[in-house]
Amino acid sequence: MNSPIEKYLHQLHAEIAELREGQPYAVAPKGRRVDPEDFGICLATVDGYVYEVGTTSKEFSMQSLSKPFSYGLALEEHGLETVDAKVDVEPSGDSFTEISLAPKTGRPANAMINAGALAVASLIKGAGGKTAINRIADFYSGFTDRQLASHRGVYTAERRNSDHNHALAYLMSSFGLLESPPTTALETYLRQCAVQITCRDLSLMAATLANSGTNPVTGHEALGVEAVERVLSVMMTSGMYDNAGDWVASVGMPAKSGVGGGTLAVLPGQAGLAVFSPPLDVHGTSVRGEATCRRMSADMEMHFVRSARAGRSAIRAIHSIAYVPSAVRRTDEAAAILRELGDRGVVVELTGDLLFAGTESVIRELSSLDEAVEFVVLDARRVDEVSTMSHTMLATLEKQLRHAHRELVFVDPEDRLATAVGAEESTIFLTRSMAIAHCEDQLLQRHSPELSTPSKVPVTEAAAISSLSVAEAEELERHMESRFYQDAEVVRRVGQRFDGVYFIVSGRITTTARDAEGNRVELGTLGPGMTFGELALGREQRQEVTQRAQGAVEVKVLSAATIDHLEKHDPRLAGEMWRALTREAFTRVDQYMREVTSLIRDYY
Repeated sequence: MNSPIEKYLHQLHAEIAELREGQPYAVAPKGRRVDPEDFGICLATVDGYVYEVGTTSKEFSMQSLSKPFSYGLALEEHGLETVDAKVDVEPSGDSFTEISLAPKTGRPANAMINAGALAVASLIKGAGGKTAINRIADFYSGFTDRQLASHRGVYTAERRNSDHNHALAYLMSSFGLLESPPTTALETYLRQCAVQITCRDLSLMAATLANSGTNPVTGHEALGVEAVERVLSVMMTSGMYDNAGDWVASVGMPAKSGVGGGTLAVLPGQAGLAVFSPPLDVHGTSVRGEATCRRMSADMEMHFVRSARAGRSAIRAIHSIAYVPSAVRRTDEAAAILRELGDRGVVVELTGDLLFAGTESVIRELSSLDEAVEFVVLDARRVDEVSTMSHTMLATLEKQLRHAHRELVFVDPEDRLATAVGAEESTIFLTRSMAIAHCEDQLLQRHSPELSTPSKVPVTEAAAISSLSVAEAEELERHMESRFYQDAEVVRRVGQRFDGVYFIVSGRITTTARDAEGNRVELGTLGPGMTFGELALGREQRQEVTQRAQGAVEVKVLSAATIDHLEKHDPRLAGEMWRALTREAFTRVDQYMREVTSLIRDYY
């Protein structure tokens, strides 16, 4: 099933592709054609999953996208103090080509403008038998999952059109800010600008920065946390040059653009976004790249203020409903069928925040479920903050599932998700057991309707007395009285003395107890054909749980007084009754033990 996130990206791509403003960068090697229609979007998560739409595998030049990564390499090799002596960290508010040098020291304002990038490039030298550019390309490669390289033709074309940068290099050299001859610094800078990447590569590079410098695909630590912190800080304030202030206010992600058509944005702790589209605006930024970032920040709530918490999967656990079945007692035949059908229903336990990263992890997991899965129980009891984007994406997913004849079921007692997603009331439950019981009922109805729980079961067909003959069961029923209860009405409560055995004719009975903090905990649900009340005989003949009607309920009661009468006047029938009830009680205890074992496995 297509992910709602993929669907959103395809729709966004189609809309943004209609933008026709801007012109591609004019400097290129002879014979290398730039296609203004190229347009790709890649979104890489901090666990290494990449969403791709459009032109994502075509190589293009990094150009100024190289600046933050070379800045990171210089910081890693020389430390903050040494690099800060050559390059400041102040927003210039100027174009990337401006001569933004401090009056007294000559220091460039930051490493994102060309003057600062030249100073940084002069700090990177050849070593270990490798040239400076080979070391740079290897370093960049650590941020993606393939080897990158500089393009000689692109470098040559840039060199022919670099008079302004030549002048900058010599001016900075006059201030003593370059650690290599001006022409060498310029060559290193232009060759790093000529490194070839794809949109997918760029998204992984952004995701590596989002992941505190560790490549989410390879696990390689490409950059230390201290350097990542500095790089992202400077990108936030200066990465978009003279458009930086508006960018921080409206988009709110550290970002960098390049005249090669690439744009990257980083959502720390959560994801990296990359866009490739050659037509540029007056700031040298891709028109579609900027529009895409702005739209996604708004639609997906990716502004750093909204998504300030570190991204991690919001899924605590996922398992089939057979792993932790409901507390509803089933016949042996129905229980066996549900064990076979258990994988057709899954429980997804959520935890923490459903912001961008948390929602993405849930959407991805649910979109990739096996086609055989018919029911998905979304347990939202441990969910904290939920974003509007989460509601929107889950609503889309719910519609997709319903269209495919699959059902999304909610365990949502505080209504953090269900109502906003537009879920039907019949699919919203207070407890997980109730939600799983609903799925079990539906599975039986679909696949083995003859075994599904009937709405009404005569006492003579109750499982507890199935070992009695028909005549014995009918005789026992003649001694019973009928009782009726409304929804939520207490049938038996804690502390009540044994007053007989209850046979459920129709409706359901829920059994609850109080935990150590006084909260009500559901222990199980009984349906037509089942019995309760006899366990009060276990301890001082007092009830240890409370039983309530779930909907309208009809029961027939074999009262304690009637049982005493039978024991005195028809001991044979009384003995057969107790034998049958004892066998049923042991069966019930065995089922409870299996359920408790499953819960213990789930918890630990």
